[in-house]
Amino acid sequence: MAEMLATLEGSAFVARVAVNNPGNLMKAKRAIRKAFQIQIEEMGFSFVEVLLACPTNWGMTALEANKRVEEEMIPYFPLGILKEREMADYL
Repeated sequence: MAEMLATLEGSAFVARVAVNNPGNLMKAKRAIRKAFQIQIEEMGFSFVEVLLACPTNWGMTALEANKRVEEEMIPYFPLGILKEREMADYL
C-alpha cells in the first residue's frame, strides 16, 4: 500500500514502520508525529503503514510474534520513509 501511495501527486509523507522492538517503536513514533505535522501544515496527505504482531491470532507468545515480524514481515515489507515532501517542494 505504501509504495502505491508514494507515487501519488498529493502525498506529502509516506512511511512504513514496525513496532516489534524499542528502536522501531521510537522510529514509528517519529514517523507518526511527522505525518501529523505535515497534515497540520496542509502540505498534502500523509500515510504511515505500521507492521505489528498479533500473537493471539497467530497462536504465539508476544516474543515469538515479534520475532516473526522481524524475520518474515520486515524482509518482505521493507521499513523506511518512501516519500517526504519538504516545505520548499510545497511552495
